[in-house]
Amino acid sequence: MTSHHIERLWVLIADGEHARVVTPVVAAGQFATVVAFDSENAHLRSSDMGTDRPGRVHESASTTRHAIAPRSDPHANAKRHFIGEVAKYIDEHAGLGAFTRLVLVAPPHALHDLREAIGKPAQAKVVGSLNHDLVKVSDHDLTSHLKEWWLAPLALGAPIQPS
Repeated sequence: MTSHHIERLWVLIADGEHARVVTPVVAAGQFATVVAFDSENAHLRSSDMGTDRPGRVHESASTTRHAIAPRSDPHANAKRHFIGEVAKYIDEHAGLGAFTRLVLVAPPHALHDLREAIGKPAQAKVVGSLNHDLVKVSDHDLTSHLKEWWLAPLALGAPIQPS
């Protein structure tokens, strides 16, 4: 019996608030979205998630006030949390064998966070990355950006429709 190794490519396109996984489809090198994620904090300002102004401290010896440096930005924390949730999804599906190759596409801050967040099994399947924000690019227009990684699904035995 001959063992067939079927290549299944996933392209994870993300920023700090939105993400989607696209896979190749038969139609002329096109990609189709398999799953999409949106952060529940996507349209909130930092001030809506908590205070974005530093607190004040009164000097005990005079009436001088000093600002306290904020420990962290709630918006930045929400973005890191969102990337962590997306990475958890990718890790689960890497373990299930849902894909054999993974391409990461994100702006610099999110790309770094993604690389840090995904586990070793998923990292081992990364075949490339692209430092661009393509979250708002339609599936139809992704071809020009991702043509380097497009795999013909029929030639490799993968299903025509994304699963």
